[in-house]
Amino acid sequence: MDSFVWYGGERRHSAYQPIGSEGDKFRAHGLYLRPGQNAVHTLYVVHHGSRESIEVFELDARPRAPTLTWIGCAVAPDPIGLNSVVGLSDGGFVTTNFLPRDADAAARERMMAGEINGEVWEWHPGTGWNKVPGSEAAGPNGLEISRDGKWLYIGGWGSQSFIRLSRGQTPVKRDSVPVGFRLDNLRWAPDGTLLAAGQGGTAPSQTSNVAKVDPTTLKVQELIRQPNIDGFGVSTVAIQVANELWLGSVRGDRIAIFPLVQSPPSRP
Repeated sequence: MDSFVWYGGERRHSAYQPIGSEGDKFRAHGLYLRPGQNAVHTLYVVHHGSRESIEVFELDARPRAPTLTWIGCAVAPDPIGLNSVVGLSDGGFVTTNFLPRDADAAARERMMAGEINGEVWEWHPGTGWNKVPGSEAAGPNGLEISRDGKWLYIGGWGSQSFIRLSRGQTPVKRDSVPVGFRLDNLRWAPDGTLLAAGQGGTAPSQTSNVAKVDPTTLKVQELIRQPNIDGFGVSTVAIQVANELWLGSVRGDRIAIFPLVQSPPSRP
């Protein structure tokens, strides 16, 4: 019997089964939670495994133990290699193509040297996948979106830069500022700035770096530059919790917590 995926109000023929059918092959990467009404939210998950996809779940936070229900997926065209995702109001999303899946070691080295190799994509019910104009970059990694949906903020991992890109405007407006480290992920801070986290230096003396970026002025403030420590290194993300910064890592078995101290003067 044919199976169908329901997603974004669209019924489409599909051979894809709910993500739970993968078992141990399930590999989650970027996450984005779009708040909904009555404590029922939409969770977008970048997934690598038997398919390269954005998996979409309904997160019901009303029960004492929240429930997660798979509601559909959008499978990326070859050879896109997904990394980060943000959800949109119509059920669609925006996502980054960090490193194409057919890339070899030499291609990764060229990306790290600043060669453009990826871009940003949008997916919408009914229209599917489309490349975002002007989004080409060297290793586009982390991603955030303005409240009004008119601006995208992109972590240029290969170029060690923060990129601000207009969305839905003609002509496209794009600005970029260096941050001095490989910018991995972006998260909103309570004061309306963006927390940019990533990796500085080169192995074996890499550092975990966090900077604050003003999305309007593009001023950058360094907050953390921490050498690797036992159990934690190569930071990938930072969020503010009260008066602390909580850092995640691609290596290690724990999070790192730093006090949010007065940052040094900003630089253009």
